[in-house]
Amino acid sequence: MGPDIEEKIARIREGARPRLLDLFSGCGGLTLGFVTTGCDSIGGVELDEHAACSYAWNFHPSEDGLPGEKHARPRNILDNEAAELLRTLEQGSTEIGVDIIVGGPPCPAFTRVGRAKLREIHQHPEAFKHDERATLYVQYLEYVKQLQPVALVMENVPDILNWGGLNLGDEICKSLEQMNYQCSYTLLNAANYGVPQMRERFFLVAVHESTGVEFEFPTPTRKVEFPSGYSSSRKVALKNVLANNLLAEHSWYRKSPSPPLNASDAVTVQDAIGDLPPLTAHLRKQDRRGARRLDIQQPYDSSRPISAYTRLMKNWPGFEASESFGAHVTRCLTKRDYRLFKAMKPGDDYPKAYELAMKFFRQKIESTRRAGKWLLEGSAEYAQLQSEYVPPYDPSKFPNKWRKMDAKEPARTLMAHLGKDTYSHIHYDSNQRRVISVREAARLQSFPDGFRFAGTMNPGFRQIGNSVPPLLGWAIAHQLLSSLGATIVNPFPERGQTLRSGKSIKAKVA
Repeated sequence: MGPDIEEKIARIREGARPRLLDLFSGCGGLTLGFVTTGCDSIGGVELDEHAACSYAWNFHPSEDGLPGEKHARPRNILDNEAAELLRTLEQGSTEIGVDIIVGGPPCPAFTRVGRAKLREIHQHPEAFKHDERATLYVQYLEYVKQLQPVALVMENVPDILNWGGLNLGDEICKSLEQMNYQCSYTLLNAANYGVPQMRERFFLVAVHESTGVEFEFPTPTRKVEFPSGYSSSRKVALKNVLANNLLAEHSWYRKSPSPPLNASDAVTVQDAIGDLPPLTAHLRKQDRRGARRLDIQQPYDSSRPISAYTRLMKNWPGFEASESFGAHVTRCLTKRDYRLFKAMKPGDDYPKAYELAMKFFRQKIESTRRAGKWLLEGSAEYAQLQSEYVPPYDPSKFPNKWRKMDAKEPARTLMAHLGKDTYSHIHYDSNQRRVISVREAARLQSFPDGFRFAGTMNPGFRQIGNSVPPLLGWAIAHQLLSSLGATIVNPFPERGQTLRSGKSIKAKVA
């Protein structure tokens, strides 16, 4: 379909911008990284209506600045053949073709949390294997077969490497090798690449053998002290990979690259969101429940400190913010929560919050008794008072449900579950006593302030939690385009990105 591989390679090396197609695009985290580096977006395939609209709004706006209609349409990849999709996005022309395909097939069936939920729903210990979302990578590979890109990038959760005892990373590489692609995969953590979030993900990069390129993953630019839970989760994900690779003659797995000894420290939560204006309406009883709009603009607070990361978020090329920004909205919660948020210390999780809640509840019972009113345990009045002080979740079963962020560390992983609640990311400022806002979540995921999210608060949180951090996408894009000999746009020279060139190919930097 369209030009052959050799023609595409020649066109790229002659300076043409690589043409990018994003499958399972979400709102466009990977696309933003690649477009910033010098690619042209053909479009994306995304089932979620809000994410599809956000993608169109940011990368394919109409003449009046609204989301482009044909790009904003949600699409099920199972209902769209590659040729048909290109004809739709290109208005009938498929002559130029696709140079790079990126995307992350949906991951609920691969994650341990997702598997548990599916087992609960279907009452079957291996229900996750029968979730159709677990096989959508097959359709991704079908697009590769039909469109023959020069290169591709696939992203997913680490547990794709240990899915019911099967390493899907190897299975995907076997299929790609049959299509003449050289493959490699590894686990990368976004915090090592300047993202203020400890987010571990599987990345697979494949380059067509005609390029003569052997891709190497980018060297981290930040050193990070990860909690023990991250290393143990990595060991579980890599269990079968490392065991099998001891016997394999050829392995596609690459050890995660390490930062140099002189690497800078991690970008912290305070670096990322410390300049944003405080939100305190809920403390003055001015907060109201209901839909939170994301398009309402508010001015920056010029009196608050600005970090290098903040400047990047405000001045990202093509997504600059001027004197105001949007999406700085958060949830309306309860007095019980605000009381606990104020008392929690940085790093405190749900068991600690529960302990504090029980302490406050006992103090309230005691003060009620001193006032001459006795509440009998087991009575409706006692239960009502307890609900006003104590969250209902078992602290032995939900240790990670709540967490107060530490201002001096990167945040923990943002999940799509943010669309339902944000107790996993309680703001470090005890005076504000709240969870993060949509814009703060975007900052922690490295979306610039000029990036727009369609829908209201909950869809906004979900889109961000589902995304690939754009800065990590940029690091991979920069490395890949450099290896291919493409003309690279480097808007972030001050970030000191360290690149390792693919063999025999040198980058051309614009």
